[in-house]
Amino acid sequence: MPGFRCTTPQGAFYAFPNIAGTGLRSRELANLLLEKAGVACLSGTAFGSYGEGYLRFSYANSLENIREALRRVHTFVANRPL
Repeated sequence: MPGFRCTTPQGAFYAFPNIAGTGLRSRELANLLLEKAGVACLSGTAFGSYGEGYLRFSYANSLENIREALRRVHTFVANRPL
């Protein structure tokens, strides 16, 4: 996904990707994804100041819903003007 880097989670039900490559702050991108793509996530800063540059996505859902959410996030970040 453009601007995202993420290690494979080890036994958790959430992913914590680095979004620094998007050029957006974590709270800004989390808000935009909710408003424009209909995908809810948490800003990494919800977990402290060192969380800047990260988002937290839960994947405790069906594969169909996860795929749809990823499609929406990808479409949003790929088409966002810089």
